[in-house]
Amino acid sequence: MQKAHNLKEYREELRESLDNDFLRTTLDNFAVAYRAGRANAFKGMDVKGLIGEIADSKDAAGANFRALYNEFKEKAEAAGVHVHFAKDGDEANRIIARIAKEADCKKIVKSKSMTAEETLLNHDLEDAGLEVTETDLGEWIIQLRHEGPSHMVMPAIHLSRFQVGDLFTEVTGKEQDTEIEKLVKVARRELRRKYVEADMGITGANFAIAETGSIGLVTNEGNARLVSTLPRVHVALMGIDKLLPTLHDALRILKVLPRNATGQQITSYVTWITGANECLAAEDGNKEIHYVVLDNGRSELIDDPLFSQINRCVRCGACANVCPVYRLVGGHKMGHIYIGAIGLILTYFFHGKEKAKNLVQNCINCEACKDVCAGGIDLPRLIKEIHARIQEEDGHPLPSFLLGKVLKNRKLFHTLLRTAKWGQKPVAEKDGFIRHLPMIFSKEHSFRALPTIAEVPFRDWWQENRPHVDKPKYRVALFSGCVQDFVYPEQMQAAVELFKEHDVSMEYPLEQSCCGLPVQMMGEMKASRDVAAQNLRAFEPEAYDYIITLCASCAAHLKHNYPKLLMDKPGLKLRADQFSDKIIDFSSFVHDVLGVKKGEFSGDGSKATYHAPCHLCRGLDVHDAPRKLIETSGMEYVECAEEEVCCGFGGTFSMKFPELSSELLRKKLDNVEQTGAGVLLTDCPGCIMQLRGGLKRRGSGVQVRHVAELLVGNKK
Repeated sequence: MQKAHNLKEYREELRESLDNDFLRTTLDNFAVAYRAGRANAFKGMDVKGLIGEIADSKDAAGANFRALYNEFKEKAEAAGVHVHFAKDGDEANRIIARIAKEADCKKIVKSKSMTAEETLLNHDLEDAGLEVTETDLGEWIIQLRHEGPSHMVMPAIHLSRFQVGDLFTEVTGKEQDTEIEKLVKVARRELRRKYVEADMGITGANFAIAETGSIGLVTNEGNARLVSTLPRVHVALMGIDKLLPTLHDALRILKVLPRNATGQQITSYVTWITGANECLAAEDGNKEIHYVVLDNGRSELIDDPLFSQINRCVRCGACANVCPVYRLVGGHKMGHIYIGAIGLILTYFFHGKEKAKNLVQNCINCEACKDVCAGGIDLPRLIKEIHARIQEEDGHPLPSFLLGKVLKNRKLFHTLLRTAKWGQKPVAEKDGFIRHLPMIFSKEHSFRALPTIAEVPFRDWWQENRPHVDKPKYRVALFSGCVQDFVYPEQMQAAVELFKEHDVSMEYPLEQSCCGLPVQMMGEMKASRDVAAQNLRAFEPEAYDYIITLCASCAAHLKHNYPKLLMDKPGLKLRADQFSDKIIDFSSFVHDVLGVKKGEFSGDGSKATYHAPCHLCRGLDVHDAPRKLIETSGMEYVECAEEEVCCGFGGTFSMKFPELSSELLRKKLDNVEQTGAGVLLTDCPGCIMQLRGGLKRRGSGVQVRHVAELLVGNKK
C-alpha cells in the first residue's frame, strides 16, 4: 500500500526495492520467461483480432451493465441464489458480515479475490469477530505476513522460499525445510483442516453470465473449488465489470486470460457455478449462496467517455509482467492494492488521488502495457490523463508549468536553446559532451554524460543548404523535433542527403517546434494541446506525400496523440487527422517506400546491434525495417538480448526518477556490450542521448548512431 506523502518519500521507497537483489533477480527472470511463454501460448492465433473482439464485447457489456445486472439477478435468484448490490466497498463488506452473522458463521475460508482486497474485506470481517483464512498459497503467505499482494496473479512473487520457510517455521512452531515441495505440503496440511471447519467460503468471480445467472472461476489451485463447495455458505464478491451477456463472451476472454497472465493455454481449473446445490454440511442439505455485485465507482468509469475502457480489464496482470519499472521495484511500490499500469489508474478512482499522485508519475510511457493488454486499453494515455487531473486539482509543479509556458512560445523556446549554446562554453568538451553537470543537477544524474547544444541548429543549416530536386518521386515534409534540430542536427542532415539522392523533394516548415510530448509526460495537457495546434498550423498536410521524422517518439506522438489532443476542436481535429495520416518514421520510409538496395552501400561487414525505441516497435508497430536497413548497409546485424525493452530514457522521466533510469540503462548497455558489436544503432535521438551518454560514462568504445547516419556513412 502507498504510504508516501510526496514524491521525495516515494523515491526513498523505490530505493529500498532497488536494493533488494532477490526481488530484482526474481522479476528479471520472470519477465524474460513470461515473454517467451506468452509468445508460445499465442502461437498461430490472431491475437490482435481476438483482443479487438474482447474490447468490443466488454464495451457493449459496460454500456448495458444495468440491464445485464437485472438479468443476472433474475436468473441467479430463480436458481436459488441470493443476489445483493453494493454501491461501495464498505457496503459490500457490511453485506457479507451480515450474511455471516445471520447464518451463524464463525470461520471463513477465502480463495484469491482482488475485489476483496480492494474493499479490505478481511479487515472488516476480522473486526466483526470472524476468523478469516486465505487458502490460495500466495495469498495465505502474505496474509500471515500482514502484506498486500505484489501481483494480481502471483501475490507473493516478491518472497523467496527462505522467507517463506522462516514464516512457516514461526506459524507452525516447527523448523521447516525450505524446499518448495515441502513448503507446499506444509501449507496443504495447515489449510485442509480450515476447509473442514469453515462455515462460509468466499470467492471472487472472473465472469458473471447474465443469460444463466452463472459465475465462472479461473484458477491454478484447487482451493477455489474447495472454498465454493465444502462450507455450507458460499459468497462470491464481484464487480459490475464482470457482467457479460453470454457464456460465449466469457469463453472468448478465457482464450486470452491464462495466456496473457502466465503464458498458459488454460489454467488448471475453470469452474462454473449455476444455482444452489446440495450440501451435506448444511442442516437442510442445501447450500446457501450469495452473490455480492459491487459498483464502488465502476459505473462512473463506465459512463466516462475516456475511462470507460477500463471496464475491459480482465485482471490478468500482464501490464505488470512487461512493465520495466515494475520489474525494478515490484508491486508494492508500483501500486496501492491493484498493481501495474491498471493499478496506477484504479488507485485514483477506487482509493483517491492521495494514494495515486506519486504512482502516476512513475510511468515511463514505453507502451509495453498497452501492447499486451487483453482488453486493448490505452493504459499510458489514461495514466497521463490522471496525472493531469491531479495537477489541475492540486496545482502544477513549477518546473512543468514553466516548461509548458516555454514550449507554447516557439520563439522563446528556440531563443533559450540558442542562448544555451553560448552558456555551455565553459563546460563543453570537444567530443560533444558537457564536462560536468550544472549545479542544478544532483549526483544522481551523473550516470550518463549529456550532450552539448549544436553550434548550428538544423533549421539554420537548412536555410543555407536546402537541396533542389528537379523531378521528384515524392514530396515530403521533415519534422525534426527539438533534439534533432538543436542537439543532433547531423542526423537530419544525413536524411536530407539520402533523400536527395533518391529524388525526394523536401520541405522544412520553420514554424515547427517541439512535438510537445515532454509536457504531456509531465501532465501539462493544455500546453501539450497548444503545442500540437502550433505544429499543425506550420504544416500543409495536403501538399506532401509523407511527413517524415527521424524521432520515433515524435512520430508516435504526432500520429496517435495529436488527433486525440484536439478532439474538441473540430477545425484542428480534421487537420490533425490529415496530418497524422501522412506521418511516417525514417526507417519505414527508406525501407518500405524508397526500397533502398544493398548495391547502394559498401559496409565492411562489421558487427552492429540495434536498440528498438519503445515508440517505434510498440507505438508504430515497426520491427523489421531498421534491422533490414542495417543488413542492407553492409553491416552484420547481431541481435541484442531484450532489444525491444526500454532503455530508461522516457524524456522527463529520467530527470524525475534518475535511480530507475540509470538501472534500466545499465541493463541495456550490459546486453549491448555482450553482443560484441562495435556500433549500436537506433531510431530515436532521445535513446541516442541516453545510450551514448551511458557508454561515455562507462568509457566504452561502442559507437551509437542513428540509422540515417549509418546509411549515409556506408553509401558508395
